Amino acid sequence: MSILESLFESPLGRQVAARAGLAEPPVLRRGRVIPSGPVLLAELPGGGIGRAVLAALGVPASEPLLDLPENRTPDERGRPQPPRYDVRPGALVIDATGVREIVQLELLRQVLRPVMKRLEGSGRVIILGTHADDVEGLEARAVAQALDGIMRTVGKELRGGATANLVWLSDGADAADLASTLAFLLEGRSAFVSGQAWRVRPRKDGDRSGEGMLGERSRPFEGRIVVVTGAARGIGAAIAHTFHRDGAQLVVIDMPAAGESLAAVANELRGSALQLDITTPQAGARIAAQVTRVHGPQAKIWAIVHNAGITRDTMLANLDEKRWASVLDVNLAAEMRINELLLDPALPGGLGENARIVGIASTSGWAGNKGQANYAASKAGVMGLVRAEAEELVGRPVTANAVAPGFIETDMTAAIPFVQREVFRRTNSLSQGGQPVDVAESLAYLCDPASGGVDGQVIRVCGQNIIGA
Repeated sequence: MSILESLFESPLGRQVAARAGLAEPPVLRRGRVIPSGPVLLAELPGGGIGRAVLAALGVPASEPLLDLPENRTPDERGRPQPPRYDVRPGALVIDATGVREIVQLELLRQVLRPVMKRLEGSGRVIILGTHADDVEGLEARAVAQALDGIMRTVGKELRGGATANLVWLSDGADAADLASTLAFLLEGRSAFVSGQAWRVRPRKDGDRSGEGMLGERSRPFEGRIVVVTGAARGIGAAIAHTFHRDGAQLVVIDMPAAGESLAAVANELRGSALQLDITTPQAGARIAAQVTRVHGPQAKIWAIVHNAGITRDTMLANLDEKRWASVLDVNLAAEMRINELLLDPALPGGLGENARIVGIASTSGWAGNKGQANYAASKAGVMGLVRAEAEELVGRPVTANAVAPGFIETDMTAAIPFVQREVFRRTNSLSQGGQPVDVAESLAYLCDPASGGVDGQVIRVCGQNIIGA
């Protein structure tokens, strides 16, 4: 720890930081833990799916207070104040799937205003809307996008580690299609996901094994094989631990140089380790061979998590061909080659019929980053890859998605100079860096057997970082 960092962490340093607007960040609720306060459901005209999903999850829903003139009470200066909750709400779910008119957006203001300063720590605001592609008329499509602007602003104004997110539903999606997403957003698994919008479609596979009430879905990967690359340490090891917690049989992969650490992870999680350079042309075949060797000739992969990646940062003016090519090969091209081979239905040890493919993008790929032209290209490429794969696989019950982490607290980021690191931590709505488990939980959600309606999506795990879209 540097002298500056030690000073910053001292009692006096904390006081000075607080006066400068750098107060202690809130402690986030993590894991399979739901809010302690009541879950409010605002069912706007034309809605109904929100109530059905909460009922399926076994979550009681309370009616929200409305910011109407007759409900307001004046303060000591006689100014009208929004109604106040006797008990701090834990979450507000707004079912706006039927909202089509600009005037109806006033209904969101009515239900949001009373909770903005009363939501409990690590509370949740979840807006359900209908995707613009699935509504008719200019006004309806504009209103669908307006929900996104409301949600992002709410995320920036909430306090105490609370988050806001928007789920767009496609035509035909039902309560079963939405259940895994709403469970993820209510629970602490989504602690570092805020200010994000993504789409849920009808499930292609009809897999019902992941359904059930909250608290009954703790091991959705029981008996399923999950492959994780780059698993020897850091985020990769956290991914492996999270899937193991949820019942997966693991195949963990990393470079031979990381063999000792990789073996330790595999032994701890009762998985199998494969030392492998994923850029070799035989990488996909070796992964499939490892699966059949350990799990039998009929075994198939349920999910592959492409976590392996490298950086070779330098300004573009100094970036040579070797550093450019190595990053794109490891972070993008290798993933494409491995997927292409493993997607062969006839390949023993390949991806199964209802498999999940997930990649690791980055906020750098979304917004670019000084000195990271090669890395940003590779991570933006991962986003394009999963979207293209989702289109190509439309006739198969296989999904392809990605997460895009922001600033995550790892050994690598710990080496960043203190002031720069603190800036990275503070430039998001939660005023802190994320943890490796936050990335892992988001990946596990995307791989859930009940998440078959989430396809071709990229979810930022960044605490609503200010960079990019």
